[in-house]
Amino acid sequence: MNVIIEIANDCDCQWAPQRKTCESWVQTALDALGESKRYSISLRFVDEVESEHLNSVYRGQHNATNVLSFPAEVPPIFSHQLEINILGDIVICPAILQREADEQGKSSEAHWTHLLIHGVLHLLGYDHETDITAATMEQLEINILEKLGFPNPYLVG
Repeated sequence: MNVIIEIANDCDCQWAPQRKTCESWVQTALDALGESKRYSISLRFVDEVESEHLNSVYRGQHNATNVLSFPAEVPPIFSHQLEINILGDIVICPAILQREADEQGKSSEAHWTHLLIHGVLHLLGYDHETDITAATMEQLEINILEKLGFPNPYLVG
């Protein structure tokens, strides 16, 4: 396995995937992208108040959101000395995630997987700022989720 995930659960979520499960999902994404480096990711689960705060401070959006990604900014002089690449932090709000899954007729596990993969793609530099980059990112998500046995997340129930 080329990925290590550290999880901090800072909310009262009813269910969250285990660390090994998250690592397996992320490893599948990294394999699909041809990434062979060793990576470390911090994954944090927060409530809606914290999600809104982070979204407001870092993105200027004054609402809670399902997932936020914060790529690591390790100076090159240090990154060359590390045995593992620190990819960054992903913050997921399970309350929003579960509400979306219910509204969209998706399983919780499928939506967790999608949001985690979405966050990883952001850490790797993908975005959805233009129609072209959005289409690229969505297709990658669809392909990776298919490898994991999950349906296209953009075909709502």
